[in-house]
Amino acid sequence: MMIGAPPSARRGRRRPPMSEINVTPLVDVMLVLLIIFMVTAPLLVTGVAVKLPQNRAKALETNDKPTVISLNAAGEAYINDARVDEAELDDRIAEIAAANAGLEPPQIFLRADARLDYGRVMRVMGALNAEGLNRIALVSTAQAGGASAPAAPPVSPRSE
Repeated sequence: MMIGAPPSARRGRRRPPMSEINVTPLVDVMLVLLIIFMVTAPLLVTGVAVKLPQNRAKALETNDKPTVISLNAAGEAYINDARVDEAELDDRIAEIAAANAGLEPPQIFLRADARLDYGRVMRVMGALNAEGLNRIALVSTAQAGGASAPAAPPVSPRSE
């Protein structure tokens, strides 16, 4: 009885299995991802330049993303880095309250420049309180020479 010929003889010549990995497509994809991250990273670091006051308070523990209201040295208001005119600030605060009607009030971080008039900050806090937004945290930085953490998580690296 004749035993069949080896598989390579029956079907013609077969190539041996390839044992190398072609890394060229992997390198191409990684370079494209690197370029995308290099272009988008500066866009993620935005904020309003505010010189925050210093204190010795501990950092707040929070899980949800707060609404950030910033007041710079010129008294201009920003809600989540979007400029808001003085005339429409109350309307925007009312929109925030209406969006959370029937729910627990959202956490509001109020960032005000240390050089700003105290009355301006109190007017914004009064408008927030009038709309029922009473979970307000005043953001500050750690006092120089103190071992305390910031009073709230830093909103942007441009905070002084």
